Amino acid sequence: MAKDKTRFVCQACGAIHPKWQGRCDGCGEWNTLTEEAPLARGPGPAAKAGPGRRIEFVDLIGTSAPPARSRTGIAEFDRALGGGFVAGSAVLVGGDPGIGKSTILLQAASRIAANGQRALYISGEEAVAQVRMRARRLGLEGAPLALASATALRDIIATLEAERGAALVVIDSIQTMWLDALDSAPGTVAQVRACAAELIRVAKAAEFALVLVGHVTKEGQLAGPRVLEHMVDATLYFEGDRGHQFRILRATKNRFGATDEIGVFEMTEEGLVEVPNPSALFLAERRGNISGSAVFAGIEGTRPVLVEVQALLSPTNGGSPRRQVVGWDSGRLSMLLAVLDARCGVNIGQNDVYLNIAGGLRINEPAADLAVAAALVSAATDQPTDSDRVYFGEVGLSGEVRQVAQPDQRLREAAKLGFAAATAPRRAGRNARVPAPEGIALAEIGHLSDLVSRFKPGKKTA
Repeated sequence: MAKDKTRFVCQACGAIHPKWQGRCDGCGEWNTLTEEAPLARGPGPAAKAGPGRRIEFVDLIGTSAPPARSRTGIAEFDRALGGGFVAGSAVLVGGDPGIGKSTILLQAASRIAANGQRALYISGEEAVAQVRMRARRLGLEGAPLALASATALRDIIATLEAERGAALVVIDSIQTMWLDALDSAPGTVAQVRACAAELIRVAKAAEFALVLVGHVTKEGQLAGPRVLEHMVDATLYFEGDRGHQFRILRATKNRFGATDEIGVFEMTEEGLVEVPNPSALFLAERRGNISGSAVFAGIEGTRPVLVEVQALLSPTNGGSPRRQVVGWDSGRLSMLLAVLDARCGVNIGQNDVYLNIAGGLRINEPAADLAVAAALVSAATDQPTDSDRVYFGEVGLSGEVRQVAQPDQRLREAAKLGFAAATAPRRAGRNARVPAPEGIALAEIGHLSDLVSRFKPGKKTA
């Protein structure tokens, strides 16, 4: 049998090289290549040469039972997962240090254990005593949760293979796991990839839900190889500032549910408490008589959410104007400023522009263009928007206001929270036949100049 060839893997980007060299061709980093022996486990070409078996094909017509799920009872957490943990699935949870990853997972695992299912919590970062202290603080010390502190992957794999009937296994965190078959240190690309692959293999064989906690880099990306996000079935990110009480759990990938679905939590002394109506919470401290403020009716996953967009303009004190954005795309702000200048004659590009999405939520959909434009024009004219009006619509480079998805859901959410008016794109096609909810006065515009023309002294803004 031919001897397995070693390979050299970059610890920064995961690129594979046939021999050692000082500089990685993939990312350009120096002295990051580490020798690694390929693992040969289970049947396959790497372990045993021979012909493969013929696979069977089936028709699309047929019935398949929905996957079995284990609900935690935390509605916002189950929403982000798509309805609960799926047996045999792997979930990656990432977020900044101290954002609440371990807290919410300890709460979720304790809920599942309290429901009579077997739940295992393996911590590689904290001792058992530390996890018990957190459980007492959260009031979870009575939950029948199986707890362990370990980092040796061989011991963990042997334990999980011997376990029977486990519904959930939490590994906190994947960067602390260590496989002795590799020479690299824990947390390196090779270790993270190999440990995750082995844990996922066991989870699918034993049919328990696996949760891997992942660290993030200073840029907000998950540390370790990018392939880790492709290996798992769902990826959840915790968003929010540690100094802010709100936490957003966003599903950026989910094979068993909607992507961009969010769960909203509030950090309290008793842990993370779910927020069933985030729109009301995001708008709780809003003052409708201040210029530079507009309410955006957005969609996050399958949920309509209303948030406040705040804009502030100030004269530039020499040099280039500043563009400070929190919760939105800075490149899209620059584009919107250019459209306002070129298409609508609103020149605010020479001012310092500060834009904020109140509440700590990050908005990714282009439907927020119209609300941002309303906040900017309101700040430029020092004229407040209507306190009972919401905005949504995408703005093109020619200044046209384009349709967005699910306008009826946005309007119903606005009506539910007491808003009486909305400014939106002109409806066409099937949307034109859907009437606005009762109590909502809908102003449809086709160009951004229609919005700008309403911010005049003595006029009611729309």
